[in-house]
Amino acid sequence: MANPYQQQPDRAFWGRAVARLDPADVDPVAQARFQIHAGEKVASAGSCFAQHIGRAIASRGFDYLVTETGEPERQFGVYPARFGNLYTPRQLLQLFQRAYGLFLPHDVAWVKKDAPDRLVDPFRPQIEPEGFAIIEALNADRELHLAAVRRMFETMDVFIFTLGLTESWLSTEDGAVFPLAPGVVGNPGYPDQYRRHNFTVQEICDDMASLIEKARILRPELKVILTVSPVPLIATFTDEHVLTATTYSKSVLRVAAGELGRRLKNVDYFPSYEIITGQHNGHRFLNEDLRSIRPEGVAQVIRVFGRHYLSDEAAPDRKVTSRQPIMNRNEEIAAIGSVVCDEEAIVR
Repeated sequence: MANPYQQQPDRAFWGRAVARLDPADVDPVAQARFQIHAGEKVASAGSCFAQHIGRAIASRGFDYLVTETGEPERQFGVYPARFGNLYTPRQLLQLFQRAYGLFLPHDVAWVKKDAPDRLVDPFRPQIEPEGFAIIEALNADRELHLAAVRRMFETMDVFIFTLGLTESWLSTEDGAVFPLAPGVVGNPGYPDQYRRHNFTVQEICDDMASLIEKARILRPELKVILTVSPVPLIATFTDEHVLTATTYSKSVLRVAAGELGRRLKNVDYFPSYEIITGQHNGHRFLNEDLRSIRPEGVAQVIRVFGRHYLSDEAAPDRKVTSRQPIMNRNEEIAAIGSVVCDEEAIVR
């Protein structure tokens, strides 16, 4: 009997595809299912790391969709609409449902923890640095925001979602999911009506598949790219050590992303997680806190992403292709800025 591995390409062998290569040459993308073309509107959402890919797409002249505009210090332009971090597919699914009147949560406003005379949106607790003075202002801003969310879902051609966490806080009243636990940034009126929840692979898959199905009612040809954030948990509410809790969380998200990519049409997994955390790097892409990602690591992710997913078509107003970025490597690294991360409020 012939060795069944003999006909496999080099990428199938650890020695040829990882161990014997310079770390910068390791490319774990076997084959992209599709590409992003000039003129296609691209939206992104998810954990903090998602912001880097959105910036990269815009910097190369592709059409990064922004439907809600305003001052940068109020988180306009961080994502297409001002929804902050969406760490789990359940948050994303409920955002869609809230935008189209399919879910009206019990929680409307929380009191800002460091300013008891101000209010915060429980689903976007940090988008207004000073909070809202009155409930009417919060409600009016939410209506404008949800209209911008609808515009995103109704016009996007490509959606990139970065799965960040499995640990979440839910309302026991209606199952609403929040980006931050009650008591971190805002205080609810009934603090005993919340519980912690650690999402499973099945729940992640079901929620993401449901969101994609609903989004494709509006955009039938929608392409979806899933990634997993390489950033470890900043803290865990479980009884586990934060290291094992992180391993569990990232494993669940990685398995779910892979399953969704195998099961659903025009859904692909991009391995930003492996690019950053793979053994071949020896932690060289992590800062001293072993959590935040160095600009060189972000640049490596962006180069691999551009190589496989950004077409060679130049956008109409930019003489640039995905294989010829507008900045050289050092300029690209220097241009990578910080990201907005709600999770960091946990340890302030």
